[in-house]
Amino acid sequence: MSAGGTGAARRAASPGGPVLRPGHRLRLLEGGQALFVAMEQAIDRARHLVHVETYIFVFAHQALMVAEALERAARRGVEVRLVVDAVGTPEVPAEWRTRFGAAGVQWCQYAPLGRLGLLIPSRWRRLHRKLCVVDGVVGFCGGINLIDDCDDVVLGRLPTPRLDYAVEVSGPLLAEMQATMERLWWRLTAMRYAQSREFGAAWQSWQVARARRDPGLRRWWRAWLRARDAGGRHDPAEPPTVVGARATVLWRDNVRHRHDIEHAYLRAIERARREVVIANAYFIPGRRLRHALARAAARGVRVRLLVQGKYERFLQYHAPRPVHAWLLRRGVEIRAYAPSSLHAKVAVVDEAWATVGSTNLDPISLLLAREANIVTTDRRFARHLRERLDHLLREAGEPLEAGALRQRRWHERARDWLAFAVMRAVLFLTGHRY
Repeated sequence: MSAGGTGAARRAASPGGPVLRPGHRLRLLEGGQALFVAMEQAIDRARHLVHVETYIFVFAHQALMVAEALERAARRGVEVRLVVDAVGTPEVPAEWRTRFGAAGVQWCQYAPLGRLGLLIPSRWRRLHRKLCVVDGVVGFCGGINLIDDCDDVVLGRLPTPRLDYAVEVSGPLLAEMQATMERLWWRLTAMRYAQSREFGAAWQSWQVARARRDPGLRRWWRAWLRARDAGGRHDPAEPPTVVGARATVLWRDNVRHRHDIEHAYLRAIERARREVVIANAYFIPGRRLRHALARAAARGVRVRLLVQGKYERFLQYHAPRPVHAWLLRRGVEIRAYAPSSLHAKVAVVDEAWATVGSTNLDPISLLLAREANIVTTDRRFARHLRERLDHLLREAGEPLEAGALRQRRWHERARDWLAFAVMRAVLFLTGHRY
C-alpha cells in the first residue's frame, strides 16, 4: 500500500473533498532562511519564468537573497514577475525600484489603498498568500513572508528566529498554481487577459507546454533531481524530500473558492480518530471549526493547539482569549509559543493528513483574504511535521489553563470581550456572519 493510501488518508480525501493527485515531491521548510536558500537556488536555475506573490517583502538582511536572485534572473532574460500586497508592502525602496527597472523585473502591488485607505471595507480583502513558481516545474507555498527571520514589522528585531513553515513542491499541482497566479497577474497589470479570459488561459497553457517541451529545461530538471537526491550533499538534519506524495493546492478567494480551505479543515477534523495537532498564529476559529474541535475532543481525540504567545496587536492578542477559554473547557489542549513570534499555519490529523499554507484560522483569512494551502495525505510528510510540532508543544509551549484565564483581572477579561466584539462588528460591516 502506498504511503498516502491508508484508510485514514482515504477518509480525509473522501468524496466531496479535494482531489489529491499522486506524483508530487514535497519538502518541508522551516523558517525563512531555509526557504530563501531554496528559492534562490531555484531562481538561479530558471530559464523562462519566475512568478512570486507575497504579502510582505522587506528588502533587508536574509530577504535580500531573493531580491538579488530575481534581479539576476531578469538580467539573463528570464521573465520575472513579482506581486506584493499594498498593505503588507506599502513601499518598495527607491533603490530596488531602480534595480528592478534596470534588470527588467516586472512588479506590481495588489489593491493599493488610495486616499481613504482601509476606511473602505472592500479594501480589507488582501493578498495574503505566499507563492513562488519557477518554470512551472518547482514551486513554494506556505506562510513565510519575504522578511528576515528576526525582523518583525510590529515587534521589531526578534531575539530568536520566527517560527514559520513552507513547502517546496513539484508535480501536477504546479500547473494549477501557475495558472492561478497568471490569472491574477493579468488582471492586476490590465493586459489583454483583463478583457479575454480565453486569451489568458490559452497563453498560460502555451507557457506551460513550452516549458515542458524545452529539452534544456528537462535537462535542468533532471540535474535538479539528481542533486536533491544525492544524500551525501545534504545535512543529515535537513528535512527529507518525500517522493510520490498525493497532494493538492487549495485556494481561498472571494469568488469560486470562498470556503475550500475551511471545509478541508472541517472534513479532516470530523474524521480524526486519534489526534489533531494545529499550529496557527492568529487562532480565532468560527463556530463550525470551534464545534468540530470540541466534538473531536469529546469522542476521545487528543486535540492540541500551538498559538501565538507574543503581544502584537490589540485584536490579535485579546480576541482569541474567549475562544481559547471555551475550547479549554471542552478538553482541548492549548499552548502559547514562548521563544519568539509564531507565524505558522500548519496542521496534522492522525499522521495521515497535513496542510501547510498561508491561512490563519481567523475570520480575516477565512472570509476576506486570498490564501493558498498545500494539502497532502502522505504519511511520511505528515509524520515528519507532526514530530516537529510535538517537540515544539512540549519544549517551547506554555500551557494555557481555563482557570487561569478566568482569574485574570476584570479589565483584562473586558479587553478580551471588547476585542472579540470589535472583530464581529468588522465582519458585520463586510456582510459576513462568523
